[in-house]
Amino acid sequence: MKVAVFGTSVSESFIPVLEEFFNYLKTKKINVQLFKPFHNYLTANLKIEPYYSSFFSSPDDFDKSNNFIFSVGGDGTFLHSVVNIRNFEIPVVGVNSGRLGFLADISQDQINDALNNIFNSNYSIIERSLLEVEFCGGEKIDFSFALNELAVLKTDSSSMININAWCDKQLLNNYWADGLIVATPTGSTAYSLSVGGPILTPDSENFVITPLAPHNLTIRPVVVPDKYEIELKVGGRGSHFLTSLDYRAIPVEFSTTLKIRKANATLKTLQLPDQDFYNTLRNKLMWGFDKRN
Repeated sequence: MKVAVFGTSVSESFIPVLEEFFNYLKTKKINVQLFKPFHNYLTANLKIEPYYSSFFSSPDDFDKSNNFIFSVGGDGTFLHSVVNIRNFEIPVVGVNSGRLGFLADISQDQINDALNNIFNSNYSIIERSLLEVEFCGGEKIDFSFALNELAVLKTDSSSMININAWCDKQLLNNYWADGLIVATPTGSTAYSLSVGGPILTPDSENFVITPLAPHNLTIRPVVVPDKYEIELKVGGRGSHFLTSLDYRAIPVEFSTTLKIRKANATLKTLQLPDQDFYNTLRNKLMWGFDKRN
């Protein structure tokens, strides 16, 4: 059995969980390929020496024969793992050292039970859709995929931007707003949710289009089939707007048209027993924490 372990940083309070995690892998004699920058952080900042068999530093030296990828951190780290590993065939498992964690959903008190279930094949695979962005008339970017969302945003000026949006070659709307989010079902519980967008189940075959501070009170989020290509043309003062692919912000010239479509690949994640999507929603959003229940 071979696994990869990815991370960026964790707090000192997470050290006991890390030790339990790596000791489990060592006891079971699991072959561990560890992300080298994470190893450097753990040894230099937390003064611990994690168990490992080899290192990787980029997609180029990542071992494609790994059975799982463990992302240790929060949802932000999970998104970093997608970009730094770029392998859509190996399931990603999120170990949560953060706060909310819809993607990194293995909590600190579940480590041992979760690992037992994983290595005893007691899980199911959830395939999460990705979106892909084409920058027409602008510079090409490296790895133009997103697991959560694409967002177009105004720059640091106070002026709104104007976003013309087409769905399946039909005009949807001309938005005057601070920005616009196009989210996958996975991303529906991220940025889009925080600005009033709806929650979609991971197997929903849709995109959510959610405006940011629209200058029209009748504007609402829209759910469209993910078989549609969404085209955005942005205008405003100055020369640039910002495009965000998950956590990566990229300045883009107003002359550039964005075309967003569902990617051909999906990202595989694990669903452990008693961790179905609705259970995760209840726990993370504290649904049911009502004295009437």
